Amino acid sequence: MADPLTKLAYQTLQQGKGVLGLVHKEASTRLMNLVAPEGAPKTLPVSPEVLRQLRHAMDALHERDWEEAERGTYPASLLFDAPWLDWAARYPLVWLDTPRTWMRRSQRQVRDLPRNIDPSNYPDYYLQNFHHQTDGYLSDHSASLYDLQVEILFNGTADPMRRRILAPLVRGLKAFANRPAAQIRVLDVATGTGRTLRQIRGALPSVQLVGLDLSTAYLRQANQWLSQIPGELPQLVQGNAETMPFANGSVQGITCVFLFHELPAEARQHVINDCYRLLEPGGVLLLADSVQLADSPQFQVVMDNFRRFFHEPYYRDYISDDIDARLAAAGFIAIAAESHFMTRVWSARKPL
Repeated sequence: MADPLTKLAYQTLQQGKGVLGLVHKEASTRLMNLVAPEGAPKTLPVSPEVLRQLRHAMDALHERDWEEAERGTYPASLLFDAPWLDWAARYPLVWLDTPRTWMRRSQRQVRDLPRNIDPSNYPDYYLQNFHHQTDGYLSDHSASLYDLQVEILFNGTADPMRRRILAPLVRGLKAFANRPAAQIRVLDVATGTGRTLRQIRGALPSVQLVGLDLSTAYLRQANQWLSQIPGELPQLVQGNAETMPFANGSVQGITCVFLFHELPAEARQHVINDCYRLLEPGGVLLLADSVQLADSPQFQVVMDNFRRFFHEPYYRDYISDDIDARLAAAGFIAIAAESHFMTRVWSARKPL
């Protein structure tokens, strides 16, 4: 890992992804502003100082990502793991989808969902076009574009931010070091297309992996992505994270990435409570989501723009929520948190 050429390749890759994200967002915003009707939501200007702080935080994220790979927390191959050819083929579809996304945004259509779904299978808060995304989370079309759209949104930093759960997860599972790795079970809650499970598989190649999500379409996409990696295929289960279909104390580690900002406050607590139920005593919970006002006040305007530009009905409440207090209320101990660029990561343990 000390090879300077490998590090240069990683840095070049991240810079390239960042440039692609910036160019796409600038071009699409300029194009759509030409046809935006009166009254369309407006974003706030971001000062040069905030942009400098964002750049510094992004650089620190990439350096941390490199250092943890160099220490062996996960293999260097994860730094370059992305379906580039597949994304290149899907990129024109993102552009073709942009006018529909923009019209939903400008007209505030937030429940433009496929007609073939049964609404009774989902909680009401889920039946929305989060991000103004076509079909919400309820179609194969949506699932096929999601990973690429997230990479563009975060300027190529989505996976480095996801990987910030890996080091505390590996440390937390040392409580079960006397067991064979194959007897350790890690559950990824709201697994979506399985990107987090791919990261965990790289760091912990022998543990049992389970992914749960409400969307069968996203689970189909996850199955496609995950079937391409070595090792035992993770088990994928359709279900609601508030009441998960697993036995008490049946898992040793739980991860949950980019879910909480899309939940109303009561549902956040329900998910935390159910994670506590599922963990074996001594087990570890890792949550990763957007930074909040308390830990990153310098990025308040960026958080506000995220809410203004995308349909994120619970985001304003989330960025002011006390996740530490929610974890403690459920019974967790050893609660710790740190921020990396635009992601906040919490770790907590179920007492013995």
